[in-house]
Amino acid sequence: MNGDETQPPLHCLVTGATGYIGGRLVPELLAAGHRVRCLARSPEKLRDHTWAGDAEVVRGDVTDASAVEEAMRGIDVAYYLVHALGTGAEFEATDRKAARIFGERARAAGVRRIVYLGGLTPSGVPEGELSPHLRSRAEVGRILLDSGVPTTVLRAAIIIGSGSASFEMLRYLTERLPVMVTPSWVRTRIQPVAVRDVLRVLVGSARMPADVNRAFDVGGPEVLTYRDMMLRYAEVAGLPHRVIVPVPVLTPRLSSHWVGLVTPVPASIARPLTESLRHEVVCREHDIARYVPDPPGHPLGFDQSVRLALLKVRDAQVTTRWSSASVPGAPSDPLPTDPAWSGGSLYTDRRELTVQAPREALWRVIEGVGGENGWYSFPLAWAMRGWLDRLAGGVGLRRGRRDAQRLRVGDSLDFWRVEEIEPGRLLRLRAEMRLPGLAWLEMRADTDGAGRSRYSQRALFHPHGLLGQAYWWSVSPFHAVVFGGMARNIARAAEGTAPLPRTAARAASRRRAASR
Repeated sequence: MNGDETQPPLHCLVTGATGYIGGRLVPELLAAGHRVRCLARSPEKLRDHTWAGDAEVVRGDVTDASAVEEAMRGIDVAYYLVHALGTGAEFEATDRKAARIFGERARAAGVRRIVYLGGLTPSGVPEGELSPHLRSRAEVGRILLDSGVPTTVLRAAIIIGSGSASFEMLRYLTERLPVMVTPSWVRTRIQPVAVRDVLRVLVGSARMPADVNRAFDVGGPEVLTYRDMMLRYAEVAGLPHRVIVPVPVLTPRLSSHWVGLVTPVPASIARPLTESLRHEVVCREHDIARYVPDPPGHPLGFDQSVRLALLKVRDAQVTTRWSSASVPGAPSDPLPTDPAWSGGSLYTDRRELTVQAPREALWRVIEGVGGENGWYSFPLAWAMRGWLDRLAGGVGLRRGRRDAQRLRVGDSLDFWRVEEIEPGRLLRLRAEMRLPGLAWLEMRADTDGAGRSRYSQRALFHPHGLLGQAYWWSVSPFHAVVFGGMARNIARAAEGTAPLPRTAARAASRRRAASR
């Protein structure tokens, strides 16, 4: 998207930049010539994005009125791309409070426009019958429209793009289940839209006339059932024909657990997605084109959207994923470098080994852990822990990696998240599995006094209550196998004495073939 050289650049505030849409919107706004400020609870998660040096990042939460007020200073257009879904039973009240603060502070700061991306609501369905997810999205839109600041509310159904929760759910259901017994909502008519078109209208909405204060439906050119989308996905992906048998007995709650078991999307995120599919969500107008004209070939059709998404996934170019945003309820406390837990304990499992390989080789192995590369010890134990986590409603192991070789702060990595990375030296992961406490895994590549490479590994656990204490002592007998084996195998892999993980082996094979 190119900037309009006939108009001065705008100063844009983006909330939700650590999430799926926000993380993609920032570089698009920058490419359009605008200045960007991001409001984030954890600015360090944005540090390793390619655009981080071109955007201003300030710390704050949308429920903190003073932080929002400060972030609004000098802003022309404010993007509201956050929601409190999954933060607890009171998430609707939290959404309501945050939207009111955002609108009030935007008006006080003289912001010219608010742009909000919400959900497409079904026609003719009373609001009380909507899922809590859609009902809250609709209420937030109304609050912002009534704020006194000209507001654009964009309402989209399923967004198709590499890494989106909707796309991951569709992809894994279709790829992993050649024969499916499915919920009845697979017959519901939906109007999916490509993430490229969503980003295009988000950027274009910044320059809407001041007298425009309304909602717009945003969708692709086709209306499909979820069953249609699975069959079309299989065709585009080159898979055999899928057999889909809808049954009426799977409630949204049950079907969300079914989705959680089959796909990387945990039940806590799958449930609002599946609940939203109970009703038909089809655009009633395409008025957005009056203000943000469709370029040739847009909006993209479903098949083309899937092709582009699959190309990004297969080329490891997924810039953001649904799991870029922290899982609701996951511990977000920073690693205590000098812990002083009041009345608490910090248990540590520490391993250190000398490695007969350059430190750079050791670091490549460390940065490559997880996903298809695995965890270098007792695969069955890791798999079992992942399954237990998913049965408890957690994320499990199936989130994988954004990129097979590179990591950055904020990346999800199976049931971990990258909390800190110092290239060539340190990788620190924070656990997002269901645990009675907080946990971290830290891996270091160092050099000792004799110039030899040294691998250091720490697993840390801060228990919550007696259950946390019992958990640590029940699993500690297995640490020698799991963590000890992991340390030894990482060292061997760096030394070239262990088999390469599957992804690395394939990459090496491609390099050898290219050199012939």
